[in-house]
Amino acid sequence: MKTQSYYSKSAAVLTQRIDEYFIYIEGEPDAEPLPVKENSKSAAVHKSWLREPEFATISGMALFLGFTCKQEFEAYEQKGKHARILKRGRLRVEAAYEARLHQTPTGVIFALKTLGWNDKPEIIKPATKPDDTLKIEIFNSGPMPAANEKDVAL
Repeated sequence: MKTQSYYSKSAAVLTQRIDEYFIYIEGEPDAEPLPVKENSKSAAVHKSWLREPEFATISGMALFLGFTCKQEFEAYEQKGKHARILKRGRLRVEAAYEARLHQTPTGVIFALKTLGWNDKPEIIKPATKPDDTLKIEIFNSGPMPAANEKDVAL
């Protein structure tokens, strides 16, 4: 693997390096594939690898492009000269993961929830809060009561 720094002078070179990363992670098959076993139901040829395929990762792409850490990659992705190209590379990694979500029911559930679906019924709350304050008014309804019997005049 030939390493080249991400500080390329050309956007085309950076785009080419990202394409090379996705080709690299496909692995390197052996020149002579292994023959199928006699008792195998499949007529396909089993592949053997000089270098096993890998999953696409952000950190793997950052290393392949020559970054020294993920934070450096993310900083360049936010404010670098070729930020748009790195964002597109990140989107390609996300697309690779998204394509694998359908393989299990939990992957499908995760994808739907990420897209805004909810498996629990939503409780609809009123737009405005009802006025549930108890208001008490005190009225004087006549003379004040006497404190004792001596204060009462007939």
